[in-house]
Amino acid sequence: MTLDDLTVNFKHLRRETVLEDWVWLIGNRKLPILLAAAGDAFVQDTEDGTIHMLDVAAGKSGLVAQSAKEFQSLLSDREFVGQYLCVQLVGDLRMKGLVLKPRQIYSFIKPPLLGGEYSLDNIEACDIEVHYSLNGQIARQVSALPPGTPISNITIVDKPKKKPRWRFW
Repeated sequence: MTLDDLTVNFKHLRRETVLEDWVWLIGNRKLPILLAAAGDAFVQDTEDGTIHMLDVAAGKSGLVAQSAKEFQSLLSDREFVGQYLCVQLVGDLRMKGLVLKPRQIYSFIKPPLLGGEYSLDNIEACDIEVHYSLNGQIARQVSALPPGTPISNITIVDKPKKKPRWRFW
Protein backbone atom coordinates (compact mmCIF):
# COMPACT_ATOMS: atom_id res chain seq x y z
CA MET A 1 0.00 0.00 0.00
CA THR A 2 1.36 3.43 -0.93
CA LEU A 3 0.97 6.86 0.62
CA ASP A 4 -1.41 7.68 -2.27
CA ASP A 5 -3.70 4.85 -1.09
CA LEU A 6 -3.65 6.17 2.47
CA THR A 7 -4.34 9.83 1.67
CA VAL A 8 -6.82 11.75 -0.45
CA ASN A 9 -6.22 14.52 -2.92
CA PHE A 10 -7.96 17.73 -1.90
CA LYS A 11 -6.51 20.20 -4.39
CA HIS A 12 -10.03 20.87 -5.69
CA LEU A 13 -10.96 22.33 -2.27
CA ARG A 14 -10.03 25.62 -0.62
CA ARG A 15 -7.62 24.84 2.21
CA GLU A 16 -8.97 27.84 4.14
CA THR A 17 -12.52 26.48 4.31
CA VAL A 18 -12.41 22.66 4.22
CA LEU A 19 -12.05 22.47 8.02
CA GLU A 20 -14.12 25.53 8.92
CA ASP A 21 -16.44 23.44 11.11
CA TRP A 22 -13.41 22.49 13.21
CA VAL A 23 -12.16 26.03 13.93
CA TRP A 24 -13.72 25.76 17.41
CA LEU A 25 -11.12 23.04 18.17
CA ILE A 26 -8.08 23.78 16.00
CA GLY A 27 -8.32 27.57 15.76
CA ASN A 28 -8.13 29.62 12.59
CA ARG A 29 -4.33 29.51 12.16
CA LYS A 30 -4.19 25.86 11.05
CA LEU A 31 -4.54 24.74 7.45
CA PRO A 32 -4.75 21.16 6.19
CA ILE A 33 -1.61 19.77 4.59
CA LEU A 34 -2.62 16.11 4.34
CA LEU A 35 -5.96 14.32 4.54
CA ALA A 36 -5.87 10.68 5.58
CA ALA A 37 -8.14 8.36 3.61
CA ALA A 38 -9.36 7.08 7.00
CA GLY A 39 -10.92 10.51 7.65
CA ASP A 40 -8.43 12.36 9.83
CA ALA A 41 -6.51 15.50 8.85
CA PHE A 42 -3.02 16.80 9.42
CA VAL A 43 -2.88 20.56 9.77
CA GLN A 44 -0.02 23.04 9.96
CA ASP A 45 -0.03 26.08 12.19
CA THR A 46 0.61 29.06 9.91
CA GLU A 47 2.47 30.96 12.63
CA ASP A 48 4.82 28.44 14.25
CA GLY A 49 4.92 25.71 11.57
CA THR A 50 3.93 22.88 13.92
CA ILE A 51 1.93 19.96 12.56
CA HIS A 52 -1.14 18.66 14.39
CA MET A 53 -3.46 15.74 13.76
CA LEU A 54 -7.21 16.25 13.82
CA ASP A 55 -8.75 12.98 15.01
CA VAL A 56 -12.24 13.35 13.55
CA ALA A 57 -13.78 10.26 15.16
CA ALA A 58 -12.66 11.30 18.66
CA GLY A 59 -13.16 15.04 18.13
CA LYS A 60 -9.62 15.80 19.32
CA SER A 61 -6.45 17.39 18.03
CA GLY A 62 -2.84 16.90 19.05
CA LEU A 63 0.71 17.86 18.12
CA VAL A 64 2.58 15.32 15.95
CA ALA A 65 5.61 17.27 14.66
CA GLN A 66 7.47 20.50 15.37
CA SER A 67 8.05 21.23 11.66
CA ALA A 68 7.18 20.19 8.12
CA LYS A 69 10.61 18.56 7.85
CA GLU A 70 9.96 16.43 10.94
CA PHE A 71 6.53 15.51 9.59
CA GLN A 72 8.04 14.44 6.24
CA SER A 73 10.40 12.19 8.20
CA LEU A 74 7.49 10.67 10.11
CA LEU A 75 5.75 9.84 6.83
CA SER A 76 8.61 7.45 6.04
CA ASP A 77 8.35 5.75 9.46
CA ARG A 78 6.36 2.50 9.16
CA GLU A 79 5.09 2.63 12.74
CA PHE A 80 3.86 6.23 12.41
CA VAL A 81 2.18 5.57 9.05
CA GLY A 82 0.60 2.36 10.33
CA GLN A 83 -0.87 4.09 13.36
CA TYR A 84 -1.79 7.55 12.06
CA LEU A 85 -2.82 6.67 8.51
CA CYS A 86 -4.66 3.48 9.56
CA VAL A 87 -2.99 1.12 7.07
CA GLN A 88 -4.85 -1.95 8.33
CA LEU A 89 -8.25 -0.24 8.24
CA VAL A 90 -7.77 1.18 4.74
CA GLY A 91 -6.49 -2.19 3.52
CA ASP A 92 -9.48 -4.01 5.02
CA LEU A 93 -11.93 -1.54 3.47
CA ARG A 94 -10.29 -1.89 0.06
CA MET A 95 -10.34 -5.71 0.34
CA LYS A 96 -14.05 -5.45 1.16
CA GLY A 97 -14.50 -3.58 -2.15
CA LEU A 98 -14.88 -0.10 -0.69
CA VAL A 99 -12.39 1.83 -2.81
CA LEU A 100 -12.49 5.63 -2.71
CA LYS A 101 -13.32 7.61 -5.82
CA PRO A 102 -11.89 11.09 -6.38
CA ARG A 103 -13.25 13.64 -3.88
CA GLN A 104 -14.14 10.95 -1.33
CA ILE A 105 -12.88 9.97 2.11
CA TYR A 106 -13.81 7.16 4.49
CA SER A 107 -16.36 8.26 7.09
CA PHE A 108 -18.36 6.62 9.86
CA ILE A 109 -22.04 6.12 9.05
CA LYS A 110 -22.88 6.62 12.73
CA PRO A 111 -20.05 8.65 14.28
CA PRO A 112 -18.40 7.18 17.38
CA LEU A 113 -19.18 10.46 19.18
CA LEU A 114 -22.85 9.49 18.81
CA GLY A 115 -22.32 5.88 19.87
CA GLY A 116 -21.30 4.41 16.51
CA GLU A 117 -19.01 1.40 16.45
CA TYR A 118 -15.45 1.29 15.19
CA SER A 119 -16.25 -1.42 12.64
CA LEU A 120 -15.94 -1.91 8.89
CA ASP A 121 -19.71 -2.15 8.58
CA ASN A 122 -20.03 1.37 10.03
CA ILE A 123 -17.82 3.01 7.40
CA GLU A 124 -18.74 4.36 3.98
CA ALA A 125 -17.18 6.49 1.27
CA CYS A 126 -18.25 10.12 1.71
CA ASP A 127 -17.67 13.47 0.04
CA ILE A 128 -14.66 15.13 1.71
CA GLU A 129 -16.41 18.42 2.52
CA VAL A 130 -19.51 16.66 3.86
CA HIS A 131 -17.34 14.42 6.07
CA TYR A 132 -15.49 17.29 7.74
CA SER A 133 -18.52 19.55 8.02
CA LEU A 134 -20.91 17.01 9.56
CA ASN A 135 -18.36 15.56 11.94
CA GLY A 136 -17.11 19.00 13.00
CA GLN A 137 -20.61 20.17 13.80
CA ILE A 138 -21.37 16.99 15.75
CA ALA A 139 -18.08 17.11 17.67
CA ARG A 140 -18.65 20.75 18.64
CA GLN A 141 -22.14 20.03 19.94
CA VAL A 142 -21.08 17.07 22.10
CA SER A 143 -17.68 18.41 23.21
CA ALA A 144 -18.92 19.85 26.51
CA LEU A 145 -21.03 16.83 27.47
CA PRO A 146 -19.79 14.38 30.12
CA PRO A 147 -18.88 10.91 28.75
CA GLY A 148 -21.90 8.64 28.51
CA THR A 149 -24.45 11.47 28.25
CA PRO A 150 -27.44 10.31 26.20
CA ILE A 151 -27.79 12.42 23.06
CA SER A 152 -31.30 12.95 21.85
CA ASN A 153 -30.81 15.77 19.37
CA ILE A 154 -28.15 17.32 17.14
CA THR A 155 -28.49 20.13 14.63
CA ILE A 156 -26.72 20.10 11.27
CA VAL A 157 -26.44 23.41 9.42
CA ASP A 158 -26.41 23.34 5.63
CA LYS A 159 -24.17 26.23 4.68
CA PRO A 160 -25.09 28.01 1.48
CA LYS A 161 -22.42 27.99 -1.19
CA LYS A 162 -20.70 31.33 -1.56
CA LYS A 163 -21.39 32.87 -4.91
CA PRO A 164 -18.41 34.19 -6.83
CA ARG A 165 -18.03 37.91 -7.00
CA TRP A 166 -17.90 39.08 -10.56
CA ARG A 167 -16.27 42.25 -11.67
CA PHE A 168 -16.95 43.76 -15.02
CA TRP A 169 -14.52 46.41 -16.13
